[in-house]
Amino acid sequence: MNPGRHFPMAPSPHFAPLDGVVLTVYFLATLAVGLSFWRRSRSVEGYTAANRSLPGWLTGLSILGTYVSSISFLALPGKAFADNWNPFVFSLAMPLATWIAVKWFLPFYRKEGHVSAYLHLEERFGPWARMYASACYLATQVVRMGAVMYLMALPMNVLLGWDIRWIILATGVTVTLYTFIGGIVAVIWTDAIQTVVLIGGAIACAAIMTFSMPGGPAQLFEIAEANNKFSLGGFGAGLTSSTFWVVLLYGLVINLQNFGIDQNYVQRYLASKSDSEARKSVWLGGLLYLPLSAVFFYIGTALFAYYTVHADQLPDVYRDVARSDSVFPYFIVTVLPPGVTGLLIASIFAAAMSTVSSSLNSSATILVSDYYKRYVNRQATEVQSMRMLIVTTVVWGALGTVIGLAMTQVRSALDAWWMLAGIFGGGTLGLFLLGFLSKRVTSRAALAGVGVGVIVILWMTLSPKLAGFPEAMRSPFHGFLIIVFGTAAILIVGLGVTAFLKPPVAKRS
Repeated sequence: MNPGRHFPMAPSPHFAPLDGVVLTVYFLATLAVGLSFWRRSRSVEGYTAANRSLPGWLTGLSILGTYVSSISFLALPGKAFADNWNPFVFSLAMPLATWIAVKWFLPFYRKEGHVSAYLHLEERFGPWARMYASACYLATQVVRMGAVMYLMALPMNVLLGWDIRWIILATGVTVTLYTFIGGIVAVIWTDAIQTVVLIGGAIACAAIMTFSMPGGPAQLFEIAEANNKFSLGGFGAGLTSSTFWVVLLYGLVINLQNFGIDQNYVQRYLASKSDSEARKSVWLGGLLYLPLSAVFFYIGTALFAYYTVHADQLPDVYRDVARSDSVFPYFIVTVLPPGVTGLLIASIFAAAMSTVSSSLNSSATILVSDYYKRYVNRQATEVQSMRMLIVTTVVWGALGTVIGLAMTQVRSALDAWWMLAGIFGGGTLGLFLLGFLSKRVTSRAALAGVGVGVIVILWMTLSPKLAGFPEAMRSPFHGFLIIVFGTAAILIVGLGVTAFLKPPVAKRS
């Protein structure tokens, strides 16, 4: 695939020297943060858990930064521009998921104290459960890193006119460098800084759009209302389309997976200096996503209103639904004033780098704790463990960058990411909940549940896409329900097998 094929535009004349200064300062500041925390990350505990010393507001911003990627920064406005606010229902599930996390998941991990999110699965069901969950996580993270870097590079090609491959390489090298230099402390601090930059850029852009309308803000809302742009979707009971209820259920399960079994979040639970600070971090990160995602959807709605009034300013190619993700970058490159353009570019980079740095540190932590110290060197010293953490960070960063470069050859990186995320995601949450909700579930019952759950996930993911698959046997359900049904299958089968294998109660004489 020709890297310039997606976005054939020339570099924008709006990318002024001031924008270059903003972007350069941002990159230098990011690297400086990593270097400043070099000494605090020279131990395994410091590198992976920040010596459990950070304040809640900081780890809370980091949780938010981990949650928002360049996919969200570009895809959410694109969805609202092309359709309506139906995907925003996903965010409405966050308060309930956050409450469950604070009530049960956070205390569980704080009490256990293990830096690996999957060690307790081995204690509960045996080594296979730990390896299964950690392998799924590692595969998901490396593909996620590649997809995020690639999808971030596409609009950067529009904004800057640079070759996509060089953008991916520059991002991969920069993120890997400050991640292995500064460890989780640098990751969390840069997450927090990047989150502030991201929020500032989004709010600035939303404000500019609102007051750029010839008829003022009222005109924007009139156009949006007339075109049903604020709709949250239908409220029917069907399972074949993205109704309000389907998206809400999907959002709840995905958010529970993030808070309950994602290594990124578990490390932030442990990095907080106290239980109260940890609770504060989860509430802050979880609840801030709701208004932030609303801003992103509002940007998409504002884009629709703006280009309804200024129809001659948007080329027809960008009106294609398949190109809706590129409308926001096109607006940035052609409309925003100097300085703000640089801020928005830095925001998109911030969203991508925050996601990739978190994935890098958490993946290195899992590789060392779940594999190296479990199977290769059980008596590893502090120096050996630190060396492996640095090596695995660099190797995983290189691998993620390679995946990002490979994404330039696939037809749809986003479709590939969604499919792989669906396959890898559902089983781990179901397995965790099976052990968390019942003490009676045995290893055999859990293994049976995972087996059936994976079959359900594969069937729902692949049957609609495989040529020659019998029509009557194809999954009729919406793709959002893959992780929902997969998780439910693991729970139902695991609990059912446990009940079936329950030893008979001895009769009293």
